[in-house]
Amino acid sequence: MIASIKKTAFHKEVYEPAEDSFALVDALAASLETWRRCPPRLCLEVGCGSGYVVCSLALLLRQAGAAAQLLATDVNPLAAAATAETLAAHEMLDRVDVVLTDLASSLLPSIAGLVDVLVFNPPYVPTPDEEVERGGIAAAWAGGERGRRVTDRLLPLVPALLSPRGEMFLVAVHENDPRELMRLMEAAGFEARVALQRSADEERLTILHFRRRPDQAAEGEAAEVRTAGAAGAAAEDAAPRPGSDR
Repeated sequence: MIASIKKTAFHKEVYEPAEDSFALVDALAASLETWRRCPPRLCLEVGCGSGYVVCSLALLLRQAGAAAQLLATDVNPLAAAATAETLAAHEMLDRVDVVLTDLASSLLPSIAGLVDVLVFNPPYVPTPDEEVERGGIAAAWAGGERGRRVTDRLLPLVPALLSPRGEMFLVAVHENDPRELMRLMEAAGFEARVALQRSADEERLTILHFRRRPDQAAEGEAAEVRTAGAAGAAAEDAAPRPGSDR
């Protein structure tokens, strides 16, 4: 089950669900069985727009039996409001927290290393760089040089955001050079693959999927265990003792 277009909020200054949105949701749906076996704990969509994708993700996770926490961010207040409206129409508002922020800036470092599923449908249309700064609906599609200006801002944050078993779904088109994006993420310690390709109008849509390499994931899990153990020891040391005032 995914979000209904009829229940999705629309606004002239908010990106409407289109072929890229549908392709992204199809790629997410293909992970349903994997999520049944290994339920995500924290999911994040950066640039939520109308809320169609994050609402679909929340519905898919419910279908998978995953009691995940979801976060959705957007820099456009109208998009944040539209996402909340879409979630409410699907009775999913209690599953997703909508945050008004640029990319994930206000969420770091609090969610560093915790995101199991990261989703990003960036503004990917090649434009003059000044178009990126216009705001409003232009911010939803204007990608600057090679359509990569916003994508290239988020990718360096991905290693810090993702958990040891974290994965990312990213929308790209031919002009963004998907193969180069894959090489960049491979150099950062990720496995990279094409999850889905689809032609839409004059675009060749590609949904890229990144996951930490097994060796990187193992190192991250070991660090996570050490951190958890240290936190537990600290909590035990700080616990009230019999006869204390605390």
